[in-house]
Amino acid sequence: MSVARKDAGLRALVASTNINPEQKVPQVLSKLQDILNRISVQNDRELGAFKNSLFSHGILQYCAGDALKLNYAKVEGGYATATQLAEILSSCCVGVDLGGDTEAFHRRLLPSVTDSLLSLASRLMNRALAGNGQPEMFRFFRKVMDSVCWLLKAHGHLATQVLQSDHYERMLMSEEERVGTVCVSLWHQLLTANSELVAGLGKGPLSVILDDVVYRMAHTSNPAVGGAAIRTLLLVARQQESALQLIIHRFKGLEGMIGREWRGRGFDEEVDQLIKLLHKVLKPADHTETWPEECVRATCVIQAAWRSYQTRRRVKSLPRAVRSLQRSFRERRRRRAQQAQAECWEEELRLQLCVRRQRARREFHQKQLQLLQLLSPGQVQQYLGEVERQAVIRIQRVWRGHRERRRFQQRRNTHTQHRAAVVLQRAVLRFLKRRRAEKAHPSLSPWIGPRGLTDSRRAELKREVEEHIALHPSSVVSLEGSRELHAQTQALLLQHLQGREAELREHTQTHALLAQINTDLELLLNAPSLSVATATDCDVFRSRSAPVAARARQSHNALLQAGRLPWWKMLGDGDITCPESESAHTDSLYLGGS
Repeated sequence: MSVARKDAGLRALVASTNINPEQKVPQVLSKLQDILNRISVQNDRELGAFKNSLFSHGILQYCAGDALKLNYAKVEGGYATATQLAEILSSCCVGVDLGGDTEAFHRRLLPSVTDSLLSLASRLMNRALAGNGQPEMFRFFRKVMDSVCWLLKAHGHLATQVLQSDHYERMLMSEEERVGTVCVSLWHQLLTANSELVAGLGKGPLSVILDDVVYRMAHTSNPAVGGAAIRTLLLVARQQESALQLIIHRFKGLEGMIGREWRGRGFDEEVDQLIKLLHKVLKPADHTETWPEECVRATCVIQAAWRSYQTRRRVKSLPRAVRSLQRSFRERRRRRAQQAQAECWEEELRLQLCVRRQRARREFHQKQLQLLQLLSPGQVQQYLGEVERQAVIRIQRVWRGHRERRRFQQRRNTHTQHRAAVVLQRAVLRFLKRRRAEKAHPSLSPWIGPRGLTDSRRAELKREVEEHIALHPSSVVSLEGSRELHAQTQALLLQHLQGREAELREHTQTHALLAQINTDLELLLNAPSLSVATATDCDVFRSRSAPVAARARQSHNALLQAGRLPWWKMLGDGDITCPESESAHTDSLYLGGS
């Protein structure tokens, strides 16, 4: 009864949405462990029924879909919690007492569980192989892969999904020996537990397993990896004859490499058995073709002549190689001696400079003491103060010089950037000007007839059109209606073209006004000061518009009057008016602005 209540509490906990997912996972794990510990001491039938209830109520789907995909750096217990949850999930998927919904269990749940376990194993492997990885991460990785192995032992059809998974492909691409040991041990345990797994796998998945096993065996000297790889190859070769043929044709010279590299490592019996199997298949092919004695003798003569020629050539080139080695060794020794001598000279020079500086400092202090002895007691303090002041002045002079040089460098960089910006702006403006000139639409004439047509050709085409219309009259629009529609179309097109010419003229006038405004702005920015301005300069800045000139005179007179008023009259906000007497004296002066 207590187990049933805990099962109901577990279902309610999984279905609740008020709890944070990172906080829900440890609670679900604790309840699952408690229930499984209570049921494990009972019979297997009740345990299978409980696993079936976990599947039917969606608890296994939650663990495979949501729980294992969380970031366990934020979960209580970290990746140890994820490892325990993976072990429980793998064990709950084995020995389930299914009622009738076997298709959903095998086609939906098991692939999801396999993918989630492989994803967790890939994340643990990346953390274990990272530069600051923690040592226990690899232990968690091994436990998760053991859970995958336990699942595959009960459901062998999932082996193809494992081999096609991207997460398992990342494990195959790893060069770490510990990862290779885990992967090879996985397939060794599976093939030992399920002897019919090789027959169920196709040629492609089996080739992936064999490639990984042979690669790990050829690129490592670890006896654990080599022993697991040789035992795996031996199991595959014993279980199916076609698999043995695949090994022989896919890996040429495998028996030689095994006998040369893995003898004397503690598993010589397995090595001899595998080599015997490989030679047993190769033996008929080796004796199907015999060579005559004359061919064998000729081959021996050719090989002896070639080897003697190679030996003579090596012996002949040996003195030259020895001389080259001696020359390079002597040259290297000479360079090292020169470098050591130069370092000794530099060290001696550095010591001499230190001695000279100490001697000069000592002589300076002696002279200073002699001068202090000549001075009266009242002038000693004054002399020391003058020495300190001179030292401070020298330090300030050096610091200010360094600061000004740094500021000058910064100003020079700023000036260079400004000049570069001016050059870039000038180039961009010229480019935009050319683009606008290229995109400007030429003025169109009212006539839109096809170009290159003569009057005779135009009359001929018109006659053909009239004949076609006469032969094929339209059932919708009459001939008079078509002509009226054509006339309306021509009128609308002519109106559009005339309006477009007006728009083009307005656009051209706008550009001309903008160019004039830009010219006036450049003149104002480059205007000389009033002290050096001449009459010609004043004529340049005189406005060509009478209203503008009048407004400018009024503004200038107002400014002059404001400058002559006493300060107590400037406290208000009233407008300043300009008398007519002052306006008469400034008829010809123009100042922009208001």
